[in-house]
Amino acid sequence: MNQEVESEKKLPPSYSLPGLFWILLFLVAPLLIVVFCSFLKRAPTGGLIYEFTIENYLRALDPIFLTILFESFQLALLTAFSCLLLGYPVAYVLATLKKPWRTVMMILLVIPFWTNLVVRTFAIRQMIGDQGPINHFLLDMGWVDEPIHFLNSFGAVYVGMVMNYLPFMVLPLYVTLEKFDFTLFEAARDLGASSLNIIRRVLLPLTKPGMITGFIFVFTPALGEFLIPDLLGGSKTMLIGNLISHQFLKVRDWPFGSALSLLLMVVVIVSLVIVQRTWKNGPRSSLG
Repeated sequence: MNQEVESEKKLPPSYSLPGLFWILLFLVAPLLIVVFCSFLKRAPTGGLIYEFTIENYLRALDPIFLTILFESFQLALLTAFSCLLLGYPVAYVLATLKKPWRTVMMILLVIPFWTNLVVRTFAIRQMIGDQGPINHFLLDMGWVDEPIHFLNSFGAVYVGMVMNYLPFMVLPLYVTLEKFDFTLFEAARDLGASSLNIIRRVLLPLTKPGMITGFIFVFTPALGEFLIPDLLGGSKTMLIGNLISHQFLKVRDWPFGSALSLLLMVVVIVSLVIVQRTWKNGPRSSLG
């Protein structure tokens, strides 16, 4: 009887064909085109010359481009850790609030997703601009004599990245903390654990899946981000995402842009594998 019920719950393999077709058409096929294009040559007019070459990959390993990739990696890593430090307390407060207030705060957290990334970035640009409210406040308080030039700097790009990607960290952490059994705190205190030990040996290890998921959600898109650096960093900030978009849209060097894209993909995959293995082998809860 149980076997009959289980067999009825299982869907036939044919049900997965639409989703499989969608993945093959819009994910695998474009990726294969990029791989194929990366081994071609650029025509003088910006087209493609169908001659096999590995020159694009050798060029991508030039120290100049590797430096840009390393700086992009640093910024993505800094953004992910900053979002983790800022997002964890927010997610903890959300998970411990009573239901009516929790719903209100969740709506406020999700509201930024109702607007386009371009709109949000332009809003940040206006806030930190020379004539923005932050500079007006500093001038009115008499703390500065002239506007501070926040725009077109690494700091402006960093602030924009953290402000845009912070919800991607908070939501996975909130899902994990919402299911957390807070009575474990009382049990740990009865056993003589200090507040610091409770956080280090109970809370953090048991919410590790949410931290890993949030880190991946922030780090992966931040590494290839090109819109935020373009709008907030100007010509002074060149990251790997800006370089790739520049090759495709302006220089029209599709083979080299494809090689850079695949190099970035390899860096992302290797980084995520390292992160998962490092966090998986990290300190475990003393309750396990």
